[in-house]
Amino acid sequence: MSVPVPAKYIAEFEERGFGMFIHWGLYSQLQQGEWTMNLHHISKEKYQELFNNFTAADFDPKKIVALAKKTGMKYITLTTRHHDGFSLYDTCGLNEYDSVHAPKCGRDLVKEFVDECHKEGILPVLYHTTLDWVHPDFDDNFDAYLEYLRKSVEILCTNYGKIGGLWFDGNWSKRGADWKLDELYGMIRRLQPEAMIINNTGLSEQGKTGHPEIDSVTFEQGQATPMDREGMSKYVTAEMCQTMNRHWGIAKDDLDYKSPRQMIERLCHARKVGANYLLNIGLEPQGGITKITEALLEIIGKWTKMAEESLYEGKPSPIKCNHEKDFVLTKGEHAYAYVHDLPLLGPKDVVVAYESNEEGHTLEGVKGKVKSMHWVDNGEKLLFSQDGDKVSYRATGFYYGTHWIVRIAKIEFE
Repeated sequence: MSVPVPAKYIAEFEERGFGMFIHWGLYSQLQQGEWTMNLHHISKEKYQELFNNFTAADFDPKKIVALAKKTGMKYITLTTRHHDGFSLYDTCGLNEYDSVHAPKCGRDLVKEFVDECHKEGILPVLYHTTLDWVHPDFDDNFDAYLEYLRKSVEILCTNYGKIGGLWFDGNWSKRGADWKLDELYGMIRRLQPEAMIINNTGLSEQGKTGHPEIDSVTFEQGQATPMDREGMSKYVTAEMCQTMNRHWGIAKDDLDYKSPRQMIERLCHARKVGANYLLNIGLEPQGGITKITEALLEIIGKWTKMAEESLYEGKPSPIKCNHEKDFVLTKGEHAYAYVHDLPLLGPKDVVVAYESNEEGHTLEGVKGKVKSMHWVDNGEKLLFSQDGDKVSYRATGFYYGTHWIVRIAKIEFE
């Protein structure tokens, strides 16, 4: 059996490598996460207050896109409608439960977002729920609800120019139901033939492909595993989607933020197996960006700028590393070793360093004769020796005053 060749739009999406996920809606005003309506049993009357008070005064697509670019993110996935049924776009008469009809807003926020993405070369991907907590037909007349869902998605496919993808979420709420995906996906293929079609399989079925039109599997809050594409009818890619703390929507009392180390290492793991990393931010009640989000993304952006030569277009390599987390990407005629857990160098009375054997790093399965190796972050040449397809090298630690978390060694061949 053979591995299929990716369609051009899938290959280009895969090479974007790193994206921003944005969760924002009426629920953000309560700052208790995106599931607050359901889990906290918020009444329709209370939710109507959120609709009436929604201003989007702090929503600035220009600032959001600039932050994504500074972080090294190449695409943004925005929640155009979440499970509470409220839309950030003009639903064109399907209902009036949208940002255009919110009395203090009156803006098509998806249009503003997509226009800015197009202007700045960022791929806009549109998240859209498939379940709905407020639409009466979801439980009472499912076929009628699916028609409403298709018409909603059709608006996104026709009114906003070229979009990078549709990211669905919610089929797991009725696993045995007929969601009529042939009709939904067929409509997308007709109107947006190069849009990625992604349908989140949820926490319990990570990495499952599902419908043949799916272009990427998802790993919600999990670690992506290598895709076995042998015998597949089409090339399907993968995406790890994760939160910065424990919630997708903003939660003011959730202090459990991941460290830059954790997020950078997870980005590296995704690229190790050829997956994208989709990192979520929850916007403030009226669309602003929290200070901690900006600070953490700025740190990650420093790392991605250092790593950009191989991070996006580099492909997983069969070269094996003797340290479990380490891996190699190849790009053109070069290889790049991603090296973890190196110590900070300095006198023992000043630096707390964990054990690390600088001499104990090897690569196996190297094809070709290595000419040189050097760290990408500072250009330092590395000592190495080669015996057939095995290369042993001295992985120096970080000099005092620096720590890149994951170092990258560029390997050049004769």
